[in-house]
Amino acid sequence: MNVRLARAQGSVFPSVCPHDCPSVCSLQLEVAADGRLGRVRGGEQPYTDGVICAKVARYAERANHPERLMHPLRRSGPKGSGKFEIIGWDQALDLVAGNLNRAIEKHEPETVWPYHYAGTMGLVQRAALRRLGHLAGWSRQHETFCVALSDAGWQAGVGAKHGVDAREVVDSELIVVWGGNPVHTQINFMHWVQKARRQTGAKLVVVDPYRTATAEKADVHLMLRPGTDGALACAVMHVLLRDGLADRDYLARLTDFSPVVERHLESRTPEWAAGITGLSAEQIVAFARLYGATRRSFMRIGYGFTRQRNGAAAMHAVSCLPAVTGAWQEKGGGALYGHSAIYGLERRFLNGLDRPVPAARQLDMSALGAVLAGDPGALRGGPPVTAMLVQNTNPAVVAPESLAVRQGLLRDDLFLCVHEQFMTDTARLADVVLPATMFTEHDDLYLASGHTFLQVAEAILEPPGECRSNHDFIGQLAGRLGVDHPAFGMSAMAVVDQVLTASGKPGADDVLRQGWMDCSLPFEKAHFLDGFGHPDGRFRFSPDWAAIGPDHAVMPAMPDQLDVIENGSLETPFRLVPAPARHFLNTTFSETEKSRAGEGRPTVLVHPDSAKAIGIADGSLVRLGNRRGSVRLHACLFDGVQPTTLVVESQWPGGSFVDGIGINALVGAAPGFPNGGAAYHDTAVWLAPDASMGGQPPGEGLARQGGRAG
Repeated sequence: MNVRLARAQGSVFPSVCPHDCPSVCSLQLEVAADGRLGRVRGGEQPYTDGVICAKVARYAERANHPERLMHPLRRSGPKGSGKFEIIGWDQALDLVAGNLNRAIEKHEPETVWPYHYAGTMGLVQRAALRRLGHLAGWSRQHETFCVALSDAGWQAGVGAKHGVDAREVVDSELIVVWGGNPVHTQINFMHWVQKARRQTGAKLVVVDPYRTATAEKADVHLMLRPGTDGALACAVMHVLLRDGLADRDYLARLTDFSPVVERHLESRTPEWAAGITGLSAEQIVAFARLYGATRRSFMRIGYGFTRQRNGAAAMHAVSCLPAVTGAWQEKGGGALYGHSAIYGLERRFLNGLDRPVPAARQLDMSALGAVLAGDPGALRGGPPVTAMLVQNTNPAVVAPESLAVRQGLLRDDLFLCVHEQFMTDTARLADVVLPATMFTEHDDLYLASGHTFLQVAEAILEPPGECRSNHDFIGQLAGRLGVDHPAFGMSAMAVVDQVLTASGKPGADDVLRQGWMDCSLPFEKAHFLDGFGHPDGRFRFSPDWAAIGPDHAVMPAMPDQLDVIENGSLETPFRLVPAPARHFLNTTFSETEKSRAGEGRPTVLVHPDSAKAIGIADGSLVRLGNRRGSVRLHACLFDGVQPTTLVVESQWPGGSFVDGIGINALVGAAPGFPNGGAAYHDTAVWLAPDASMGGQPPGEGLARQGGRAG
């Protein structure tokens, strides 16, 4: 153990949470006398304000878990058998490099796909694999799991990915959480909501397809059908314009609002939206009048409602609301979707794009099953994928159409190397599994979407066993492959410093001493009072979808409900929402005992009326399915959903389900419009008692009971 880390024992040190969450919390980490991670508390960074989620507060259970991967492993049995033997790092690196080179010799560099995502939000550790892929000419990745749809919709109207500082919510009189469940996914925001309620008496409105833990705390919950948010937003605009609650001066000065748009919205009545959303016209009118009458209204716009094939259109429609009322002009008014554009980081060096790189195709990460099945369209006309390096994600569980993904990962001609912290479902299918560090054991740089603070964190613990960081492993692999770049020979903290100084910011040591760097924008810019992100400075009610994505022909010319979702049918009358859990983050934390105890078991929430019609009892084993497959899990009767909506909280590992098949087996991989995006919440399914259906859909009687699925 080096001297700096040795001094850490028995002390408390600052750090940053690395997980895929808008909050990117500052942390205070205690190092126990035995040199392992001890207590974890919220840090003093102003947005975190000492508050962190329960799962990260229990991080020592994860960091010190006896099942952490500690040594390089080579498969010793058939693919998928889970049989491995320990090997040394040199042997592992030679094995990986040799297999990659053989694949390239046979099929050219694009046969290798470096597959990665947001298991860590640290920029340096995430970028290492991307850099190697760019420089080596491997297939690139269209990152579509999370924000492809929501980004497209926000950019369509606003034109820049930033918004109002979340801390302004303390000045708000009305807070609207649209399509998010921050009690589960960003507890810090709820901390600020409570401050607003105490300071201004602010009301909380939640728009969500089920009664989430956040909705339970709301003054108003609009429980609409999944995929119908565009209709609700348009009907709200109709009421605002009809009832004199629109700021027409603001619309004329800072938007492209026109008589054509107004005539279009005249037909989007509350009654029209009621038939689509399942809400009553009275509910829609009441919300519209509350929103329109409250100048200091703050919208916290989430991701969940955009994970439909119409998600970008829905996001655009929702983002129009503060432009109609002019709420952007008020302190505590306007909206926040994400802040990633405020940081101004120069990342070409980080990503290996500071020098010429070979051209390469881009593969859709959500179409992994089709790519591995050799679908020509998914392969973009290139060679088959015969080698993969996987970091920071668990695609065997989290990618759509997971049965096809698993089948593809088990191909005999596919070499799969997984760099992981635990033996995930994906790692079990690998040929080589390598042990990865956790955030306490490596240095990194962090920005956030939910707040305005740039943060640097350094390692406080030595890596256990033979764990190596992404940055170190990829640098060593690059050397064996003959791929050269200065970053591969630098320490992670040196790369952090390079990125910061190249971006005109203080160096790594300065940011560490300060604790963080607040990159918040001046009021006028944060509120777009000096213009929105388009060249003419105007918010766009009539977007240029062609500039945002190639599949734009279907997109509506003005805010609207886009009917391209998997609507319910006779065979599949229900809409499924696989929602985030409180104690898991995708499949991360699912390995710890307390998180698993907090979630219980895989469960589907079913409205009592639907359960009665089908013959399902509370706690009974049921089957949920569609043409892609079926899963078996337990039912929980719950009146906090519409009768045609089903909710399965959490991404449990496949082995937690009765048949070992996880929920994403039912989720389709067809992309959203106009620029792709996984439509996780856009899934039509049937539901049946497990014993009676034999895996077949339920039939006409159930479809009549279910009604319209939206």
